[in-house]
Amino acid sequence: MPSGRLASVLLMLACIGPAPSGRADEPKASAPPLARIRVSEDKSHFVLEGSNRRFVLWGFNYDHDDAGRLLEDYWADEWDTVVEDFREMKELGANVVRVHLQTGKFLKSADAADEASLKRLGDLVKLAEATGLYLDLTGLGCYHKQDVPAWYDALDESARWDAQAVFWKAVAGVCKESPAVFCYDLMNEPVLTGGKNPESWLAGDPLGDKYFVQRITTDMKGRKDREIVGAWIERLTSAIKQVDDRTLITVGVIPWAQVFKGAKPLFHDPEVGKSLDFVAVHFYPKAGKLDETLEALKVYEVGKPLVIEEIFPLGASLEETETFIERSKSHVDGWVSFYWGKTIAECEKTADIPHAVTAAWLKRLRDLAPADSRP
Repeated sequence: MPSGRLASVLLMLACIGPAPSGRADEPKASAPPLARIRVSEDKSHFVLEGSNRRFVLWGFNYDHDDAGRLLEDYWADEWDTVVEDFREMKELGANVVRVHLQTGKFLKSADAADEASLKRLGDLVKLAEATGLYLDLTGLGCYHKQDVPAWYDALDESARWDAQAVFWKAVAGVCKESPAVFCYDLMNEPVLTGGKNPESWLAGDPLGDKYFVQRITTDMKGRKDREIVGAWIERLTSAIKQVDDRTLITVGVIPWAQVFKGAKPLFHDPEVGKSLDFVAVHFYPKAGKLDETLEALKVYEVGKPLVIEEIFPLGASLEETETFIERSKSHVDGWVSFYWGKTIAECEKTADIPHAVTAAWLKRLRDLAPADSRP
């Protein structure tokens, strides 16, 4: 998630209609079987396995509902809402949905996964297959502080990383056979130490009621940034590959090059992130600064496919954000915006500016969907 004011605006803009009760069946007409996505031989873009046809990601973060509930808060009792939302995203031209999985919902203890959550994740994978949507599974979320287990916060760095490995092994065990699982994103916007409350695993102040940024260590112990990040990436990618060595792996990061001139990738440094299959960054264009934003984007071209895993017209107009997408096409292999469960028509019926902006942006996304984004 974006930091500071940006996440607060996202929460304000989130909108969704009343959820129907009960559980709906899977989509009535299943989509054609999906081909697994892999990286091209020259490492420059994505292709569909078996055909080498180029594939461009286009879709939505599906992160919370109108009340700020996370997916695991309602997917057991309101599954029909999830089914309906997936259909709606598909109708808007999406081919990928980014889902944010919470640590406290998937781990019962440091060495045991929650079987009920894993079963529901299996249902989500089947829904994606039936709808014809790929999944970007972003894990280890601690977005709601009240849901973070006390035992998890009490772990030291080594034990915490071990628990994170348990999380990813369990998730990979459910997902390994499905071509609908596009990637595992190790953590949303991880950081190191520094800033406010440097001894807390959750970085900075809450945004609304959510913590979207999380530390991977609270004590540098004299180590270099590159050493810590490289060890963390290797620990988790190795755990995943013990179970699933086919699905792509990445980390979605804050583009510090957009914030600080001269900043270089850390998690996606070619050596530090050598176990990662592609680069995922979160870019929000700034009004009147498209050239600077594009220059910052180029910093993340490190010889791998590049995905803008979060984008929305917050700091810039709809027109400027659309222009940024158009101008970034020579550098980027996918764009993922946001969808909170309300259709264009439903948003247009609500007489306020946030819903109007959301409706207008969804229309543009529907019309902008690249031809190469179609499975």
